[in-house]
Formats: sequence, C-alpha cells, structure tokens
Amino acid sequence: MAVTFTDLYTEAGLKSLEAYLSGKTYISGDQLTKDDIKVYAAVLEKPASSFPNVSKWYDCVSSQLAKSFPGKAAGVRVSNQAAPAGAAAPAAAPKAAAEDDDDLDLFGDETEEDKKAAEEIQAAKKPSAKKKESGKSSVLLDVKPWDDETDMKKLEEAVRSIEMEGLFWGASKLVPVGYGIKKLQIMLTIVDDLVSVDTLIEERLTVEPCDEWIQSCDIVAFNKI
Repeated sequence: MAVTFTDLYTEAGLKSLEAYLSGKTYISGDQLTKDDIKVYAAVLEKPASSFPNVSKWYDCVSSQLAKSFPGKAAGVRVSNQAAPAGAAAPAAAPKAAAEDDDDLDLFGDETEEDKKAAEEIQAAKKPSAKKKESGKSSVLLDVKPWDDETDMKKLEEAVRSIEMEGLFWGASKLVPVGYGIKKLQIMLTIVDDLVSVDTLIEERLTVEPCDEWIQSCDIVAFNKI
C-alpha cells in the first residue's frame, strides 16, 4: 500500500482516509485486498456520515468480509507495527496474541503448506470444539498524570509493566491537555473472559506503585473484535 494511514480513531486520521478514497471503491482500486482489511481493522467503528467516502468504503468491506467469512468479519486482525516517535498509529493495530486466522492468506493461492497448516489447525480445535471461544475487545485508554512535572516516560513504563493473561498493550502517544500537562493515550487488546478493564484501572493502574505517576484513567473507546 503506497499510503500509510495513522490515527484512524481521530478526526484528522479519518480526514486523510476520506481524501484518499475520493473516487475509489477500495484502497487499492476496485477490488477488496489485504490493504483494505488492514485499514478496516484499524478503524474502531463505522465513521460518521460526515465522512461519506470512508463510510461507503467501510460498508463495502464489511459486506465483502461477511460474505467471505460469515460470522468472522468483526474478528479480522492485523499484526502489530511500530508507531512513529511521538504518535500513535492504530493502523499499527494493538498487539495481540498470535491467532490462527493471522496465518491464513485471505487472498493468495492456497499452497500445499497452507492446506497442511489449515488441517493442523482444525485438528487442534477438535478436542475443544465444545468450549466456547472467548471474545476479544479493543480499548483506547486515557491515562492522566498528576501534573506537568510528572515524568511521562516513567508513567508509560509503569502502564506497560502491568502484565496479565489476556492483556496486550499496543500503540500509544502523548496528547496535550492544557497548562503544559499531557496525557498518555494508549491502545490495548483484552480477552474478555480474562481481563476486566474496570478492574485493571481500579486495582492495577491507580494503586501503588503506579499511582506515583498516574492520577486517573478513562476509557475513551471500547469495541468488540
């Protein structure tokens, strides 16, 4: 893909995508490609009507994925990519645990190696076929410091130091709040049955030792994936 789209959960990010999609049905032309899936996975929800090109494209991708992968369109994920310094890039999707679906080539020709891998995946799933697969959610979190003298680097280190089964930290950036104060905005992916965001905030992020840097946390966006 010739163009890299970042901050697709912000108005500025959506504006760049809106301009790019002018006169286009899909990212790379008239057919759905992996580029569309990668960008689709980075858009947290269907854009407002003020972005007609993006909204139309979003509907087209959703429709095509629903036809090709019934019941799984919302579960499309992309691998984590490094965000540029000082900026968060949801196009670099939240870091997630390796998924079976990530290894499948959705558009390329199926090779013997692909067939063998698919057979092994299905064989591994059979013993636990009766066990319901746990859902996942993508969360955008605001982490606020005590004041303008708070070391934001240590604040982010404190946030990322929290390790829990089913919790995966993603891209982040600092956002000005006012009076020289900045907040940390960070993406995370959770396994719903294993991690409660409220518990994460109340029992891990806003208590010792993290409360030395963190004053409060707010959920900005919460989406099932």
